[in-house]
Parts: sequence; structure tokens; C-alpha cells
Amino acid sequence: MDNPSTNKYDLSKYSAVLAKEFPFANKLNAMSRQASSERAWSSISRFFDNCKKKVAGKKGYPNFQKDNRSVEYKTQSWKLADDRKSITFTDKVGIGRLKMKGTRDLNFYQPDQIKRIRLVKRADGYYIQFGISVERNEKIEPTHQTIGLDVGLESFYTDSKGNKVENPRFYRVGFQKMKRAQRLVSRKVKGSSNRRKARVRLGKIHLKISRQRQDHAVKLARCVITSNDVVVYEDLRIKNLVKNHCLAKSINDAGWYQFRVWLEYFGKVFGRVTVAVNPAYTSVECSSCGVVVKKSLSTRTHVCQCGCRLDRDHNAGINILNSGLGTIGHIGTLALDASNASGESTSILVGANLLE
Repeated sequence: MDNPSTNKYDLSKYSAVLAKEFPFANKLNAMSRQASSERAWSSISRFFDNCKKKVAGKKGYPNFQKDNRSVEYKTQSWKLADDRKSITFTDKVGIGRLKMKGTRDLNFYQPDQIKRIRLVKRADGYYIQFGISVERNEKIEPTHQTIGLDVGLESFYTDSKGNKVENPRFYRVGFQKMKRAQRLVSRKVKGSSNRRKARVRLGKIHLKISRQRQDHAVKLARCVITSNDVVVYEDLRIKNLVKNHCLAKSINDAGWYQFRVWLEYFGKVFGRVTVAVNPAYTSVECSSCGVVVKKSLSTRTHVCQCGCRLDRDHNAGINILNSGLGTIGHIGTLALDASNASGESTSILVGANLLE
């Protein structure tokens, strides 16, 4: 804020200056301090990019962290045991040897593939995250199936075949427990050990809900990707959708963006095609004749003068699929052929009909 010309190299140098002023920073090795400066610079560079792109709304300066619950190590001050069951930290902090409990087999990776690790404190304990340089690719047989997904609040998504997946609503289910835990925190005296224990209980409830939401997104995205060669979904702007204060809580609870991230990730892993299309008019346009039939959010059935009568979300799923297949056809990167489901080396003939 005081020096707009500061760059990431200046921050890296300044981390060494801070180490001389603050004993807790001096206990970490130089790479850990540089990792913190890199994290700070990512926020600053994002702020500058938003200013240059003239992003609408308040951008604001990056916020200062109240509590930092993680520390990152690169290639120094830690060492894995030969059996990969424990890790020893050798910096001045004095952490020492830690036993690791988990299902990941670290023997599968070479030591030089581990680029950095991060110690993270959460409500139910301490965790170690490993940043590993590896290419993950899995080969599966083509399914010759395409699908369009229309996400919603009544059901998590409705596909172009009319199948619906129930919306789990993890936040709504755990709201009463969370409300009671928050009330207990408010009753305790600030700074007391009882308040600290109450905060831990509240944190565990929040952590469980976030894990449930992520687990649901991962399993569902993997199932969708492995069952279809082409997956088309809406390119939603969640930030704009949550401006509706009546639906903001339900939209955030659904976790649509997290589901999309895992769809794109598994699409790269399994060599499937994932396409994000513009959601405009997908709910009001008739999938049979293309006529726009305006309807409110409370109208759940699509009825057109051409005789088409479908569930509102089913109709939207078909429109999303048609839009995505049309986009792929223009790009020329997909042919639903059994020999190459990923579409990397095939092309579409001019005028070919993907639906056929």
C-alpha cells in the first residue's frame, strides 16, 4: 500500500529482514520464509491484475491474516523415514519426529518428486500435505455416451436423459448442531479455556460439513466422467448468483463450483471431453423446436406449443448438451469414435451431425 512498485523479489528479500526482527520467523529456514512471501505475492498480484482488467465491484487491498494455521517447507529442514511412515523436521522450531497416519503410499514416489510439503493445523489435528510432481493418466474404455448437466437446488443436477441426483444439503442438515455450538461459544468468557474448547467443537462441525461436501463432489464427478465420453455443463458465475440473498445460502451449500473443478480434473485424468457452455436461455428455450417459453422459477414443468412437455431441468439438460456438442463441432476436436474417445487426433467432417 505504501510502495506500489514492490515486486515478488522485494518481498523475498524483506522476509530475511523480518527474520532479524521477529524470533518466531528466525526459527524457520529461508525457504519457508520465502514460501510465505510467495503466498503474499499471489494475493498482491491478483489485486493488480483485477485493477488492470477493470473487474467490476470493489477489489480492495489484500487482507492481513489474523491466524496463520500452516507453514510450508520446500526441500530443506525435513526428512522422510526409510519406511515413509514418519517425518522429521530439523529447523529451529523443534518439531522433531512426527508419525504419519494415512492411506497414501509414499513409497510409490521418488524423493526428488516431492517438491514441497505443508504442515496444516485443523480443528481435529495436524495434517501434512505433499506437493508431488507427477502426471496422472488413466486409460478406460470409451462408453459412446454424451451427457448434459443442469445443476439446481431442488436436485443437485438433472442430466439430458432425465436422471436426477438428490441434493444432499449438508449445511442444512448440520445447521442445528452448528447453531447450538455457536451459542455455547458465545456464552463462554473470552480468553477462557472453556471458550477455546467450545470453539474447537464448533470448528469440527464446520470441518465435517466441508469434508462431506468435497467427498460428495469427488465421488459424483468421477462417476459422471467414467460413465460418459463427453460431459457438458453450465459455465455459471457463482459470485453473481449468490447476490440473491434469498438463495445465497442454498447455492453455497450445493457446492456447484467444487463439483465443476473435479469434473475438469477427472476429465484430464481419464481423457474425457468436458465443455462449459453459456447458461443463457437454457431453461426457457424449448429443446424440441427452439421457441423461447418464459417461465418463473416456481414453474417446474416445460410446456411448449409444439407438444413438448418435459421437466424444466430435463429440458435445460438437453439444451446444454446440444449447445456443447455444437461448440465442439465448430472447434473440430471431437469424433465419437471407439478408437479415440479423447478426440485428440480426430476431426469432424463439415456438416456432420454429432447427435446422429
